[in-house]
Amino acid sequence: MLKPFSQACINNRDFILEHLRGLFEDESHKIKEYKVLEIGSGTGQHGVYFSSHLPVQWQMSDFEENHEGINAWIEETTADNCLRPIVLDVSDSEWSSQCYNALFTANTLHIMSWKNVIHFFQKACAALEPNGLVIVYGPFNYNGAYTSESNERFDQFLQASSPEKGIRDIEKVNKLALENHLLPVADYEMPANNRLLVWRFKKAT
Repeated sequence: MLKPFSQACINNRDFILEHLRGLFEDESHKIKEYKVLEIGSGTGQHGVYFSSHLPVQWQMSDFEENHEGINAWIEETTADNCLRPIVLDVSDSEWSSQCYNALFTANTLHIMSWKNVIHFFQKACAALEPNGLVIVYGPFNYNGAYTSESNERFDQFLQASSPEKGIRDIEKVNKLALENHLLPVADYEMPANNRLLVWRFKKAT
């Protein structure tokens, strides 16, 4: 089959990879043997690229109809740490029977309904080991305002396609994370008016 392709993945992958390296390093700057679950793998390009550059187990996931395209990318990689996708909808009651050291998702929160954003953070805790990371890439608003004119146009496009979609306010997202025992770790500025947000799961005692 003709592999699905996202130019945005090509444009942002090295910038994201740089931060993933830092987040996954231990005190001696060695990459930990993490198990990572990617939520909404899309074309599969991110998972194939990151797993070929990081010694982590990278589990892709998406709706079943996207698996053929993801598998087409996996079949062309020599990396044996990139796992075939599992079926996952963020609204599912259970995401996986495994627990992971990190969850990664790119450009998904603005295409989910807010109800599913809430569910994303609730279920993230159930899928994470203690001290696990939630890593989210995408556009966000700050202080109730867009960070660029292009983000404003993009948000208008999203809401025209569905009123449930839209760029999320960072303050609401952080509040939701804290309510689910996820403590903010980092907020990195990324190209094209995007951010890379990181939280760490601190299990309630």
